[in-house]
Amino acid sequence: MEGKKVEQFYSPPPKLGKWEGFRVFLWNSETGQFLGRTGASWAKILLFYVIFYAVLSGFFGAMLAVFYQTLDPNAPKWQLDNSLIGSNPGLGFRPMPPESNVESTLIWYKASDEGNYLHWTRELDKFLEGKKDTHERSAVNCDYGRPAPAGKVCDVDMTSWGQCTKLNKYGFSRSAPCIFLKLNKIFGWEPKFYNNTKDLPALMPADLKEHIRQEEKANRLDTVWVSCAGENPADVENMGAIQYIPRRGFPGYYFPFKNTQGYLSPLVAVFFEKPKYGVLINIECKAWAHNIIHDRFERRGSVHFELMVD
Repeated sequence: MEGKKVEQFYSPPPKLGKWEGFRVFLWNSETGQFLGRTGASWAKILLFYVIFYAVLSGFFGAMLAVFYQTLDPNAPKWQLDNSLIGSNPGLGFRPMPPESNVESTLIWYKASDEGNYLHWTRELDKFLEGKKDTHERSAVNCDYGRPAPAGKVCDVDMTSWGQCTKLNKYGFSRSAPCIFLKLNKIFGWEPKFYNNTKDLPALMPADLKEHIRQEEKANRLDTVWVSCAGENPADVENMGAIQYIPRRGFPGYYFPFKNTQGYLSPLVAVFFEKPKYGVLINIECKAWAHNIIHDRFERRGSVHFELMVD
């Protein structure tokens, strides 16, 4: 019996209660472990992740720096036909309906209730705010044959727009509202003007053709022309007479858009002199140039909105 080895058996650790087991997991005084690891183990894993994320961040930063070298901060990488928006500008209108009804194109208000049309006038105030204080943005007065010099932009002077000014509440208080049109900006896009009145398209409204012939005498053909009309015969009758302020189109000296600091988009205010009350009027406006294609369904070169004055 003296030379016989004594067999030793493994004995499992004592069973601990839930709270006792959790306390040992937080700090085991026998092994010196915190949350299941010793101090040296925690130091090693912390060092590993610090090095890992430092290398990862450095690699990401280097790739981002290389990527930015391929970009021009003042011009898009893909332009005109190579871009997603293409080379056919759309036409927009202001004021827009409330954000709660963003898909709507209806301008509906009661002229006798200031609180009712206040939304529309405030929207125009916000939209036109960028046209003010033009001297601080190096804006200059341009004209046909006198575009803005390099580094300057053409001014949009709205002080003499008659009914279509903030002082006159853009005509909304008199049931004769002004709706502003703008041509969407496309970097580098240059309109191909109708410089020959014999080339005017057959679908162009007759009154616009006559207007262009009159402008030809003043040598103002370098213009993206605008026309607005009711979509249906009833809409034409209910819309009544309209005026285009300050002119019936966007002058060519505002193009091309080159993202010059302080650039001001040209505007055309459509003044509805006396639309029929209490009737929904469907209106379509179009921009006219050789390289503007009209597509009502894709909203290219034109814009649709409804007007209802109570």
